[in-house]
Amino acid sequence: MIPLLLVLLLILILFGAGFAVEVLWYVALAVLVLWLLGFLVRGGGAAGGRARWYRW
Repeated sequence: MIPLLLVLLLILILFGAGFAVEVLWYVALAVLVLWLLGFLVRGGGAAGGRARWYRW
């Protein structure tokens, strides 16, 4: 009975980790798209077209 519970626990852990990794890929892709949009929208302008659009 204990080995069966351990295997089920391992399956749940691996399933959760796989789901979390896939969600993190989507979050990273969304951040990249937002960064690129910010760069394109505010990229041109003063200082010879090399304006700083970020504040850090």
